[in-house]
Amino acid sequence: MNTIEQQLWDYIDGNLDEFSKKAIEEKIESTDEIKTQYEELLKLNSVFNALDLDEPSLSFTRNVMESVALAPAPVAMKTKVDKKIIYGISSFFIISLLFLLGYVLYSSNQSMPKLGFNINTNFNFNQYITPTVLYSFLFFDLVIGLVFLDQFLRKKSLRSKIG
Repeated sequence: MNTIEQQLWDYIDGNLDEFSKKAIEEKIESTDEIKTQYEELLKLNSVFNALDLDEPSLSFTRNVMESVALAPAPVAMKTKVDKKIIYGISSFFIISLLFLLGYVLYSSNQSMPKLGFNINTNFNFNQYITPTVLYSFLFFDLVIGLVFLDQFLRKKSLRSKIG
């Protein structure tokens, strides 16, 4: 669609401002080609206005909803995987890992170097376990216990609401 045709449609529909409206009127009066195009568009517009729009029946929505309700609901596809396949694949990987571990142990040098560890067995518990550490530990355990209790009670109340 060219610009003059778009301008003519806007002029017919009354979508132009005063300046553009005067410019189009001058073009229609001055040019015969634009005048014939304007007259054709006016005829086309009058034909469009004369057409009756088809409206659906009043019970259209109800009929559509009833047909949807009668259609069977789609069922989720349930695929059943044979447990033998799962066991076979897992046993293959376990046996492969065991062979790999056996090969590593067989080919490795099993002599351990002598490590010089001097362990001090004089460990003073009173130095590390102070009342502050003990209270902090008990507070942390209490908070974790309350969180687990909350989760347990929520699951229990959810189960009672469902069933």
